[in-house]
Amino acid sequence: MTALFCTAHRYSDHLHGDPTDELSLTYDDRFLRRKMLTCESGMQVLVDLAQTTSLNHGGALVLDDGRQVKIQAAPEALLEITAPDLARIAWHIGNRHTPCQIEAERLLIQIDHVIRDMLLKIGATVREVREPFTPEGGAYGHGRTHGHAH
Repeated sequence: MTALFCTAHRYSDHLHGDPTDELSLTYDDRFLRRKMLTCESGMQVLVDLAQTTSLNHGGALVLDDGRQVKIQAAPEALLEITAPDLARIAWHIGNRHTPCQIEAERLLIQIDHVIRDMLLKIGATVREVREPFTPEGGAYGHGRTHGHAH
């Protein structure tokens, strides 16, 4: 019988074999150090990492017994941005240090009414969607960046 409570002290940015369970977490919820989480099966996992970590979609928490719990990006409310000059729009988003998922035909960001208004004023088309959010990581190998102190 599988234990209903486990502890994870390690994180891997990819799976090694088949996962024992899955966790669906929003972008904000995937940034943690210590927290009790409930997997898809109902199993509870106490995440107790050495430092605050950005858990990536497709990564895995490694349980103390070696089993893995796959990390999934959960659907969340986002803004979808399209424009004929998408590169210019992406520059404006990046200039405001806003996490952004970059695709060939669109950009996705978390809902921010100030950014939405700015984007509309510079010619972008913006609509609300509900999808998993997996923005670009930092340019210096960090999963997330905050400010200019990397």
